[in-house]
Amino acid sequence: MTPKQFLEHHDACSEGAEFALKHATMAEVWDACPRPDWLVWILGKLNQIPDDKTLRLFACRCVRETPLGDGRKVWDLLTDERSRKAVEVAERFATGDATLEDLGQARRDAYAAAYAAAAYDAACDAAAYAAYAAAAYDAAYAAAYAAAYAAACDAAAYDAYARTKARQFQADLLRTMVPNPFRK
Repeated sequence: MTPKQFLEHHDACSEGAEFALKHATMAEVWDACPRPDWLVWILGKLNQIPDDKTLRLFACRCVRETPLGDGRKVWDLLTDERSRKAVEVAERFATGDATLEDLGQARRDAYAAAYAAAAYDAACDAAAYAAYAAAAYDAAYAAAYAAAYAAACDAAAYDAYARTKARQFQADLLRTMVPNPFRK
């Protein structure tokens, strides 16, 4: 299926379609895609959503590794230990080393940390919500929102270029965790 056929069949958004139509094959679209949310959308249309473990670990890696424009990572903005613990518990939950109850408590604690961060710094607020999202019960939600909040950390300072770079980093990260579904 060509990108045009795939996009028309699945009613893609105009921005995603504009990007995809620059490529000859869907394999090329996958390899060049600059946004993790578009990659997940493609996987959904193929009925190939990754398992909960992969999605949750992706969410945690977005929080730990997404670069900021000043050279730090989103993780560095987590000054409240409750936020860091939420990511750590989410990682342990993904690997079977934490319970649903542990995850729930970490999520509640991370929400309290995010609420507190909102009062003093927009970038820290976005990072805290990324940590909170990583501890969501639903792994797909965790992946989507942790990535979005992590990418928004620099955007909180209205740095669209940094947000674009963060999304590209996350798309590249997701590709290391999920192989190209069009190259089998």
